[in-house]
Amino acid sequence: MPERVILITGATGNLGRATARAFEAEGARLILVGSKPESLARAFPNLDQRHLPLAVDLTDAEATGRAITEAERQCGRIDAVCAVAGGFDMGEAVYEITPAAWDKMMKMNVWTMLNTVHAVVPGMIERKAGKIVTVGSSAALKGGARMGAYVSSKSTVMRLTESMSAELRGKGVNVNCVLPSTIDTPENRAAMPKADTEKWVKPEDLAAVIAFLCSDGAGAMHGALVPVTGLV
Repeated sequence: MPERVILITGATGNLGRATARAFEAEGARLILVGSKPESLARAFPNLDQRHLPLAVDLTDAEATGRAITEAERQCGRIDAVCAVAGGFDMGEAVYEITPAAWDKMMKMNVWTMLNTVHAVVPGMIERKAGKIVTVGSSAALKGGARMGAYVSSKSTVMRLTESMSAELRGKGVNVNCVLPSTIDTPENRAAMPKADTEKWVKPEDLAAVIAFLCSDGAGAMHGALVPVTGLV
């Protein structure tokens, strides 16, 4: 059986690196997408040559399309996409949200995912096989003070995931979404020094769920929004 090819966006972040480790342990070949060559080099200093680092601005649709098309040509196919790239800003109150703040969240969380699947899905449809996992947020199940732009962007990811699943489930492609609560990262610990971090989700635990959703064992799952909330 040929090795699987897994594309991971946001690969240089805490969750991206944990996801890469999970798939590498399974023997998969990785396409690791980050915004800059130097950040990829820092995140993966001893990268196996069979893996492919890919530096591209995922908010640039044309550049993303070119880069992923070339990566797919080099690797032969892309079996699964883990659309991890995204970000969080606490932001302004709803009545103070600026166009720039709104656009920032939509670019980081929505367009990075959309530009990626635009490039990958046609090949999956042609092969009648593929897995796509997106990252929503448990916080986006409802509104929250000073989180309007963020939860709107993550809610959009969740609705797009469900819509994409409805479009692709009859074409051999599974599309699902994980909904983490606060992820236990150094950055979050620094931002919330008094929080009970034992209740947070470990990146490795979230990565394990993502890996499962990309496995044959999840073949009957379509459009699921899977809570991964630790002890919260």
